[in-house]
Amino acid sequence: MTLSERDLQVIWHPYTQMQTAAAPIGIVRGEGACVYAEDGTKYIDAVSSWWVNIHGHAHPYIAQKVAEQLMKLEHVIFAGFTHQGAVELAERLLAILPSNQKKAFYSDNGSTAVEVAIKMCLQYWHNKGEQRTKIVAFKNAYHGDTFGAMSVSGRSAFTAAFDSLLFDVEFIDLPDASNLADIKAYITSIKSQISSFIFEPLVQGSAGMVMYEAAYLDELLAHCKAEGILLIADEVFTGFGRTGKNFACDHLQTQPDIMCFSKGLTGGTMAFGLTTCTQDIYNAFLSDDKLKTLFHGHSYTANPVACAAALASLDLFLHPSVQENIDRIVAAHQAFAVRINGHRSVRSTRQTGTIIAIEWETGNNTSYFSSLRDKLYHYFLDAGIILRPLGNIVYILPPYCITNEELNYIYSKIEHALDEI
Repeated sequence: MTLSERDLQVIWHPYTQMQTAAAPIGIVRGEGACVYAEDGTKYIDAVSSWWVNIHGHAHPYIAQKVAEQLMKLEHVIFAGFTHQGAVELAERLLAILPSNQKKAFYSDNGSTAVEVAIKMCLQYWHNKGEQRTKIVAFKNAYHGDTFGAMSVSGRSAFTAAFDSLLFDVEFIDLPDASNLADIKAYITSIKSQISSFIFEPLVQGSAGMVMYEAAYLDELLAHCKAEGILLIADEVFTGFGRTGKNFACDHLQTQPDIMCFSKGLTGGTMAFGLTTCTQDIYNAFLSDDKLKTLFHGHSYTANPVACAAALASLDLFLHPSVQENIDRIVAAHQAFAVRINGHRSVRSTRQTGTIIAIEWETGNNTSYFSSLRDKLYHYFLDAGIILRPLGNIVYILPPYCITNEELNYIYSKIEHALDEI
């Protein structure tokens, strides 16, 4: 039996209607920007395997560092103990984050990094004796699939079965010139209830690669900070170069109080989460009263092997060649956008850093569940490209090691699809 056949006997896949979905493709190895199926088919991983892989698959340097760590220490309880990798990773990451970030809290993935941030903010005010329990978030946000993360995400078909169980959130529009004053006035009117404002800086990924301007976000953040509202930047997706700079918050003047990371943190090698915060937030939990402790943890908190992968990924990420590759991808995306703008099948193109999104012209049918999405997905698979459209939106989000030849092949197939579908 093939991997695919065996899989269907025992596995339930994410975001997949198992009754109607095509059989999964068995992947046996990866190299660079490509993965290889058991039948020998080569696929360009143009979405970095759900946005996690930044240096390419099976990177030998990361593999070496992980192997070395496995021979020294695979795991140790992180309550009352520490280890070299956790300390070094926190030191090195805090050194390149906004200067107000002073402490690091480890977890397992992007959703848990967000859960930690939410709990930090809510308990911060509780520890100070203030009842601030409201959270502000953007409409159509996505922050994860655990219950707290779902609560601060936009309500949709994906949350419908759970909506009655999610806590209330104040959802606001993305800021622009037409609505910023009204949003600020609304924030002021409820400021005494608000614990925090969580946001995806510059790009709302799962909403359809929706992009908005740093200047308006900056002004909104400054207003929230002036009103005493804690700011949570969810950089799970945008961190580690995706927006052209190290972090999306590097495009801003007003810096968040808390930042969340995962995805590219280990270069796509394994699951890992990290939440950083200011000294002021950390200090609010310091007390002789044990009830002011942040009661949160995971069995695999600060796993040494994951720390080793993250440190190796950071070594690669900070090498000048990676920024050169990021700049190269940015320029290639820009040229491609110019080339296809005006095509009869293109409603719009948008780009931030290494992320480019092409919105297909489909009239009013823009549903995530539209038949166009499936047609496009299989069209590109047949061409040896992994693209995972969000409804009528096709986006490219490649590993930074992708070659110009591979990029141009992806662009050419998208142009063919624009003509044919």
